[in-house]
Amino acid sequence: MRDTIAVHNIRAYGKHGANACERDFVQPFDIDIEVGVDLARARAGDDLAETIDYAALREQIVSLVRDRSYALLERLGDDILASVMADARVATAAVRIAKPGLLGGATPSVHLHAARP
Repeated sequence: MRDTIAVHNIRAYGKHGANACERDFVQPFDIDIEVGVDLARARAGDDLAETIDYAALREQIVSLVRDRSYALLERLGDDILASVMADARVATAAVRIAKPGLLGGATPSVHLHAARP
């Protein structure tokens, strides 16, 4: 059985953008992550070690956004997915990255998905 853990509205700050000037200053990014994982042992045992730690997942994403810089949200999203998929328990992952305030009231976002072969 595959279950889903979702963490929504992760606010992270970084320097990302297609225009070089966008990478000169820190901007907010809103990120949603969903991971497909078998949670049968966690449901039966009530042990944090048997599931994905939401706080650690959030910190992993915030660190990537803060510590790296990309021209494209697609590239940032790919690195987030690769980082999340490094946990062998994760069978699938999806990320949505939104860049609020970029288009004067419109919020562009990128949605990416990954799955184990």
